[in-house]
Amino acid sequence: MPEYDVVVIGAGPGGYVCAIRAAQLGKKTAVIDREWLGGVCLNVGCIPSKALLKNAEVAHTLRERGKEFGFQVEGLKLDYAAAVKRSRQVANRLVKGVGFLMKKNKIDVHMGRARFTGPHSLQVTAEDGSVMEIQAKDVVIATGAKPMMLPGVESDGERVLTYRQAILQDRLPKSVIIVGAGAIGLEFATVWDAYGSQVTIVEMLPRLAPLEDEEIGKELAKAFSKRGIKVLTGTRVEEVEVLKTKVKVKVSGEDGEQRLEAEQVLVAIGFKPNTEGLGLEAAGVALDEHGRVVIDDRMATNVPGVWAIGDVTGKLMLAHVASAMGVVCAEHIAGVETVKLEYEMMPRATYSQPQVASFGLTEAQAKERGLEVKVGRFPFQANGKALGLGDYAGWVKLVVDARYGEILGAHMVGPEVTELLPELTLAQMMELTPAEIGRNVHAHPTLSEVLMEAAHAAEGHAIHM
Repeated sequence: MPEYDVVVIGAGPGGYVCAIRAAQLGKKTAVIDREWLGGVCLNVGCIPSKALLKNAEVAHTLRERGKEFGFQVEGLKLDYAAAVKRSRQVANRLVKGVGFLMKKNKIDVHMGRARFTGPHSLQVTAEDGSVMEIQAKDVVIATGAKPMMLPGVESDGERVLTYRQAILQDRLPKSVIIVGAGAIGLEFATVWDAYGSQVTIVEMLPRLAPLEDEEIGKELAKAFSKRGIKVLTGTRVEEVEVLKTKVKVKVSGEDGEQRLEAEQVLVAIGFKPNTEGLGLEAAGVALDEHGRVVIDDRMATNVPGVWAIGDVTGKLMLAHVASAMGVVCAEHIAGVETVKLEYEMMPRATYSQPQVASFGLTEAQAKERGLEVKVGRFPFQANGKALGLGDYAGWVKLVVDARYGEILGAHMVGPEVTELLPELTLAQMMELTPAEIGRNVHAHPTLSEVLMEAAHAAEGHAIHM
C-alpha cells in the first residue's frame, strides 16, 4: 500500500499545481485523476478554446473586413474541422508538458477514480477495474465541477450540447442557440459566428455577461448585434424539444413567448461541484447547501488533514484561482509562510470579441457598500495602437475610493484587455493609487496607455480626452 505525505485528487490547474508546490516543499506527493492530466482547462476548456478563438479572429477578418484592410479574398473556404484539429494539437502539447512536470518533480501519477475509505485512506479504481489502496497524511480534494443542465433537458452530443461536446465536435452548426451569456456562451458565440453560423444567445438575466459591470453588458450587446448575433436578454427558456434534424426552443420574455429553431443548442448556464462518488461521508467532509466543499482561508476542510481547492469549493470557478488556491494550500500543509487570498480581487477574463476583463467591485457594488467613489474612464477609440489594429470598440473603467485613492475595481471591454489586467491587479495588491499608475511611463503606442489615461481621468486630468 503506497504511503504519501500529500495526495491530490484531481489533476486540473488547481490539483497539479498544488502537487508541484507540495513536492517543491519536500513532500512525497501523488496525484490521482480519473481521465487526464491538466483537467478540463487544458483538455477541453481554457486552452483549446483560445486556439479556436484565434482561428475565429482570422476567419472574421477574412470574411468581413478584407476591404477595410485592403485585400481581396476570392473563393474563400473556411475549414472548421482544421481549426478544431489545431486546438487539439495545442491542448495535447500542454498536457504532455504537465506529464513532464510530474516526472521532473518526482510526483507519482495514478489514473483512476478515487474514493475515500477514511480521512487518510483512499481507494483508486483504474479503468481496467484494478483497485489500489493509498494512505496519505494530507489529502487535497481538487475534483473541479461539471456543467449544469436545464431542468428536464439532457445533453445528447448531437442536438443539445455541453461545452465539452461543443469544443470537441469538428463540424460547424449552421445555426445554434446558446443558453447562457457567461464566459462560455460568449466565447462560443464569437467562434461560431466568425465561421458563419447563425447564432442566438438567450440569457435569463437582464444583460450579457450578467456578473460583470452593467456597462460591459451593454457594450457587448452592441458589438454582438453589429456582428449579426441575435441577443435575447431577460429571456427564460421554457421548453426544449429535440427533433431529428433540429431543436425547437420556447422562450419567454418582455415581448411574450417566442419559438426559436436551430440545428443545435449549447447549454452554458453554470457549473456544480464534482463531489459525487468521492466517499466524502467516509472522511466526514462537510458540504454546504449547494454541495460545495466547505473550507477556511487555509483551504482546510472540517476534517484535519483533508483540504479542498478550486471549483469544488465554489469560491470562484476560474483556472487561475484554482492554481493560486493550490499553491496556498500546499504551503499551509508544509507549514511555510504564505498569503491569504482575496477572491473578490481575483482577475476575471472572457475571451470573446471584444474581450472582457475585470476584478474587484463594480461601481454599483461599491456604492451599495456606502463607499464614495470616483470613476476614471478612457475609450480605445482614442488609443493609437487600437486604431492601428482596427479594433477600437470598448473602454477601460477604474472604480476608485474617493477618500483614500484605493483602487476598488477595474472593468474593461475591448482589444486584448485580458492582457492588461496584471498591471491593475498588481497595483491593487501593492496599494498603489491611480496617481501612481498615471505617473508610470507607458510605452507608446501600446494598448496599455489606456490604463494610464483612465488613471489620469480618475484624478481629474485625462491627457487625451
